[in-house]
Amino acid sequence: MKLKMLALLVFAFLLLGACSNEDNGADITSAADIKQLVQDYTMGEAEAASASITSSELIVTDENEEETTYDLPEDEFFVSIAPFVNETHECTIHSLTGCQGEMVNEDFDIHIENSSGDVILDETKQTEANGFVDIWLPKEDTYDVTIIQDGKETTSEISTFDGDKTCITDMQLK
Repeated sequence: MKLKMLALLVFAFLLLGACSNEDNGADITSAADIKQLVQDYTMGEAEAASASITSSELIVTDENEEETTYDLPEDEFFVSIAPFVNETHECTIHSLTGCQGEMVNEDFDIHIENSSGDVILDETKQTEANGFVDIWLPKEDTYDVTIIQDGKETTSEISTFDGDKTCITDMQLK
Protein backbone atom coordinates (compact mmCIF):
# COMPACT_ATOMS: atom_id res chain seq x y z
CA MET A 1 0.00 0.00 0.00
CA LYS A 2 2.80 2.40 0.91
CA LEU A 3 4.59 1.54 -2.33
CA LYS A 4 1.44 2.32 -4.37
CA MET A 5 1.02 5.59 -2.49
CA LEU A 6 4.65 6.51 -3.08
CA ALA A 7 4.35 5.66 -6.78
CA LEU A 8 1.20 7.78 -7.02
CA LEU A 9 2.93 10.73 -5.33
CA VAL A 10 5.94 10.45 -7.64
CA PHE A 11 3.63 10.33 -10.66
CA ALA A 12 1.69 13.37 -9.44
CA PHE A 13 4.92 15.26 -8.77
CA LEU A 14 6.25 14.45 -12.25
CA LEU A 15 2.96 15.45 -13.84
CA LEU A 16 2.92 18.77 -11.99
CA GLY A 17 6.53 19.38 -12.94
CA ALA A 18 5.79 18.74 -16.60
CA CYS A 19 2.82 21.11 -16.51
CA SER A 20 4.79 23.86 -14.82
CA ASN A 21 7.46 23.71 -17.55
CA GLU A 22 4.96 24.70 -20.23
CA ASP A 23 5.57 28.32 -21.18
CA ASN A 24 2.31 30.08 -21.95
CA GLY A 25 3.60 33.50 -20.96
CA ALA A 26 1.76 33.56 -17.65
CA ASP A 27 5.05 33.91 -15.76
CA ILE A 28 5.71 37.32 -17.32
CA THR A 29 4.39 39.60 -14.63
CA SER A 30 6.89 42.35 -13.84
CA ALA A 31 6.61 45.74 -15.51
CA ALA A 32 10.10 45.32 -16.98
CA ASP A 33 9.16 41.93 -18.47
CA ILE A 34 5.97 43.30 -20.02
CA LYS A 35 7.79 46.32 -21.46
CA GLN A 36 10.48 44.05 -22.90
CA LEU A 37 7.85 41.79 -24.45
CA VAL A 38 6.12 44.80 -26.03
CA GLN A 39 9.46 45.99 -27.40
CA ASP A 40 10.24 42.51 -28.73
CA TYR A 41 6.98 42.48 -30.72
CA THR A 42 7.63 46.02 -31.99
CA MET A 43 11.14 45.08 -33.12
CA GLY A 44 10.01 41.80 -34.67
CA GLU A 45 12.11 39.81 -32.21
CA ALA A 46 9.05 37.97 -30.91
CA GLU A 47 6.59 36.38 -33.30
CA ALA A 48 2.84 35.97 -33.09
CA ALA A 49 -0.08 35.84 -35.47
CA SER A 50 -1.04 39.16 -33.86
CA ALA A 51 -0.12 41.28 -30.86
CA SER A 52 -2.07 44.37 -29.89
CA ILE A 53 -2.02 46.65 -26.89
CA THR A 54 -4.98 48.33 -25.24
CA SER A 55 -4.96 50.81 -22.38
CA SER A 56 -4.68 47.92 -19.93
CA GLU A 57 -3.53 44.72 -21.71
CA LEU A 58 -1.13 43.23 -24.19
CA ILE A 59 -3.10 40.68 -26.21
CA VAL A 60 -1.10 38.06 -28.11
CA THR A 61 -2.65 35.55 -30.49
CA ASP A 62 -0.53 32.65 -31.67
CA GLU A 63 -0.71 30.77 -34.98
CA ASN A 64 -3.27 28.37 -33.45
CA GLU A 65 -5.52 31.34 -32.61
CA GLU A 66 -4.89 30.86 -28.89
CA GLU A 67 -4.95 34.17 -27.05
CA THR A 68 -2.76 35.15 -24.11
CA THR A 69 -3.28 38.43 -22.29
CA TYR A 70 -0.82 40.26 -20.09
CA ASP A 71 -1.76 43.05 -17.71
CA LEU A 72 0.17 46.25 -18.32
CA PRO A 73 1.83 48.11 -15.44
CA GLU A 74 -0.87 49.71 -13.28
CA ASP A 75 0.70 53.17 -13.23
CA GLU A 76 1.95 53.39 -16.83
CA PHE A 77 0.25 53.80 -20.19
CA PHE A 78 1.65 52.67 -23.52
CA VAL A 79 1.21 54.91 -26.53
CA SER A 80 2.65 54.48 -30.00
CA ILE A 81 2.88 57.54 -32.25
CA ALA A 82 3.37 57.51 -36.04
CA PRO A 83 4.15 61.03 -37.25
CA PHE A 84 3.44 61.46 -40.96
CA VAL A 85 3.59 63.89 -43.87
CA ASN A 86 1.47 62.22 -46.59
CA GLU A 87 0.00 58.87 -45.54
CA THR A 88 -1.57 57.48 -42.38
CA HIS A 89 -4.28 55.11 -41.23
CA GLU A 90 -7.04 55.35 -38.64
CA CYS A 91 -6.27 53.45 -35.49
CA THR A 92 -7.37 53.23 -31.88
CA ILE A 93 -5.69 50.11 -30.49
CA HIS A 94 -2.09 49.71 -31.62
CA SER A 95 -1.17 46.48 -33.37
CA LEU A 96 2.45 45.70 -32.59
CA THR A 97 2.47 43.21 -35.46
CA GLY A 98 0.34 45.04 -38.01
CA CYS A 99 0.36 48.84 -37.83
CA GLN A 100 2.73 50.51 -40.28
CA GLY A 101 3.59 54.20 -40.26
CA GLU A 102 4.94 56.26 -43.15
CA MET A 103 8.22 57.51 -41.66
CA VAL A 104 10.51 54.56 -40.94
CA ASN A 105 13.77 54.83 -38.98
CA GLU A 106 13.64 58.63 -38.90
CA ASP A 107 14.66 60.99 -36.08
CA PHE A 108 12.18 63.36 -34.46
CA ASP A 109 12.45 65.88 -31.63
CA ILE A 110 9.67 64.97 -29.22
CA HIS A 111 8.51 67.18 -26.35
CA ILE A 112 5.78 66.02 -23.96
CA GLU A 113 4.30 67.98 -21.04
CA ASN A 114 1.66 66.80 -18.58
CA SER A 115 -1.43 68.78 -17.55
CA SER A 116 0.59 70.55 -14.83
CA GLY A 117 3.16 71.76 -17.36
CA ASP A 118 5.87 69.37 -16.18
CA VAL A 119 8.17 68.13 -18.94
CA ILE A 120 7.85 64.35 -19.20
CA LEU A 121 9.98 63.86 -22.31
CA ASP A 122 12.22 66.19 -24.31
CA GLU A 123 14.56 64.27 -26.58
CA THR A 124 15.27 63.05 -30.06
CA LYS A 125 13.73 59.66 -30.76
CA GLN A 126 13.82 57.44 -33.82
CA THR A 127 10.85 55.64 -35.26
CA GLU A 128 11.17 51.88 -35.55
CA ALA A 129 10.85 49.83 -38.74
CA ASN A 130 7.08 50.09 -38.29
CA GLY A 131 7.21 53.92 -38.43
CA PHE A 132 6.13 54.34 -34.80
CA VAL A 133 7.75 55.69 -31.64
CA ASP A 134 6.70 53.75 -28.53
CA ILE A 135 6.40 55.76 -25.30
CA TRP A 136 5.37 54.79 -21.77
CA LEU A 137 3.64 57.65 -19.90
CA PRO A 138 2.17 57.96 -16.41
CA LYS A 139 -1.50 56.93 -16.37
CA GLU A 140 -4.49 59.16 -15.79
CA ASP A 141 -3.28 62.46 -17.18
CA THR A 142 -3.49 64.62 -20.29
CA TYR A 143 -0.37 65.48 -22.29
CA ASP A 144 0.61 68.05 -24.88
CA VAL A 145 2.82 66.36 -27.46
CA THR A 146 4.97 68.30 -29.94
CA ILE A 147 6.95 66.57 -32.67
CA ILE A 148 9.44 68.43 -34.88
CA GLN A 149 11.47 67.27 -37.87
CA ASP A 150 13.32 69.40 -40.44
CA GLY A 151 11.35 72.56 -39.67
CA LYS A 152 7.99 70.77 -39.80
CA GLU A 153 5.94 70.49 -36.63
CA THR A 154 2.82 68.86 -35.25
CA THR A 155 1.11 69.10 -31.89
CA SER A 156 -1.61 67.06 -30.27
CA GLU A 157 -3.23 66.48 -26.92
CA ILE A 158 -3.37 62.87 -25.79
CA SER A 159 -4.64 61.31 -22.61
CA THR A 160 -3.78 58.16 -20.69
CA PHE A 161 -7.02 57.08 -19.03
CA ASP A 162 -8.58 53.61 -19.25
CA GLY A 163 -10.03 53.14 -22.72
CA ASP A 164 -7.90 55.86 -24.37
CA LYS A 165 -6.15 55.33 -27.68
CA THR A 166 -2.80 53.55 -27.73
CA CYS A 167 -2.26 54.23 -31.44
CA ILE A 168 -1.75 57.86 -32.44
CA THR A 169 -1.77 58.25 -36.24
CA ASP A 170 -3.16 61.76 -36.69
CA MET A 171 -0.02 63.85 -36.06
CA GLN A 172 0.76 65.31 -39.48
CA LEU A 173 4.00 67.29 -39.83
CA LYS A 174 3.42 70.62 -41.63
